[in-house]
Amino acid sequence: MKVSTAIGTTIAAIAAVTGAAMPAMAHAHNAAPAAAAPTVKLTLQTSSPQLAKCFPHARADVKVTLTTDAIGKDTFAISASGLRPKTDFTVFLIEKAAAPFGAVEYIGDITTDRWGTASNTYQLIVEEAFAFNNETNVRKELNSVGFWFADPKDDDGCLGAKSPVTRFDGDDSAGVQMMNSGAHLLP
Repeated sequence: MKVSTAIGTTIAAIAAVTGAAMPAMAHAHNAAPAAAAPTVKLTLQTSSPQLAKCFPHARADVKVTLTTDAIGKDTFAISASGLRPKTDFTVFLIEKAAAPFGAVEYIGDITTDRWGTASNTYQLIVEEAFAFNNETNVRKELNSVGFWFADPKDDDGCLGAKSPVTRFDGDDSAGVQMMNSGAHLLP
């Protein structure tokens, strides 16, 4: 008899005599290995030729671990580099990657360090993300990703002082979209 089987049998016998619940570890040797959750990976692109020229090394990757069905939420991880240092960006799930963006859902921020790199991880439902207008009965799938300069002044060094002010921040005042997922979609 293997030692782990003997220990499991001993624990089961003690549990039977005492009426105690058997610890989960006693059955661990019989459990099948858990399958890895499916993942989706996207590489984001710079949102305009002007931004690509100003930030020629800009890169952002998104990895979503799809676990909504198993645990009720997914894990959305974003990492970026080659961006403006010490800058806040707002991250959204969006209906359309480029303007006009359609329905959007704010999911969080990323803030670059002094080298222009940033990362963050969010727990939310991504695989089934949608926006629903109860008045019009219209549902929009949110299968694209984008992020914006959180402060409208942060894109001025590239686009000039008269660059557009958008509403993609909690204070209703943000800069332009820095990067998006283009034609690559989330499930």
